[in-house]
Amino acid sequence: MMPSTELLAAARRARERAYAPYSQFHVGAAVETEEGAIVTGCNVENASYGLSICAERVALTRAVAEGHRAFRAIAIAGPEGVETPPCGACRQFMAEFNDGMRVSFTSSDGVIETTLEKLLPHAFGDFRANV
Repeated sequence: MMPSTELLAAARRARERAYAPYSQFHVGAAVETEEGAIVTGCNVENASYGLSICAERVALTRAVAEGHRAFRAIAIAGPEGVETPPCGACRQFMAEFNDGMRVSFTSSDGVIETTLEKLLPHAFGDFRANV
C-alpha cells in the first residue's frame, strides 16, 4: 500500500493540469488500485457548469477505462490551505468501487485522512452486484 504522502504528491501534480477557467478552483486526485498502480485526474469545467466533472471522478473513470476495478485509496489536492473533501456525488461514485477506501484530502491544517465509509456512512446501493 502506497504511503498517503506519495499519493497526495501525485494528486498535487495532477492539480496543475486542471481546467478551471470559471472558478479558478484547481483540484487534482490520485487513486491507488489494488495492484498498486496510480491513476490521476483533475477537474474539468465547462461553460454549462453542470457538465463540469470533479477530479475524483476523472481519476476513477480513467482507471476503469484502463481496466482497473478495485481501489485501495484516493488522495485529493485542492488549492493550498483550503479544505477539499470529495463532494457528495464523488463520494457516491467512489462507493461503487470500495466503500472502505482510504481518503486523504488537503485542508487548512495540512492533510485529513479518513475512510469513505466515514464520509458516506449510508451509501446508496447496498444491492450492488459483486463486480
